[in-house]
Amino acid sequence: MSHAHVSNTKRIWTVFGLLSIITIVEVALGIAKPGFLHNNNLVGVNLLNWIFIILTLVKAYYIVYAFMHMEGERKSLQYAVIFPLIFLVIYLLFILLTEGDYVFEVFKNSTIKWNF
Repeated sequence: MSHAHVSNTKRIWTVFGLLSIITIVEVALGIAKPGFLHNNNLVGVNLLNWIFIILTLVKAYYIVYAFMHMEGERKSLQYAVIFPLIFLVIYLLFILLTEGDYVFEVFKNSTIKWNF
């Protein structure tokens, strides 16, 4: 039995194109900083940052899906790898944003001055 070689050139360009488009959108939003996104908050974080967080999670998911060859695995294994990753990233973001906001408010509203 011989194994036929299958070219993945189209798949590689598709992954490259999708990740490039997402990155270009992130960079364009970061440069332009649209006021309606930058000045409106949702759960204490401006909408522009929420878009960055969501796009970054999409890129991370697609990288794991494409480059770790998860598309060929059973759904249960895909979920066992992806869900803990997404949960831990969201948990880390929650902790960082909550603690960062607390530290900012302490320095903003107290007699302690910024010295850095």
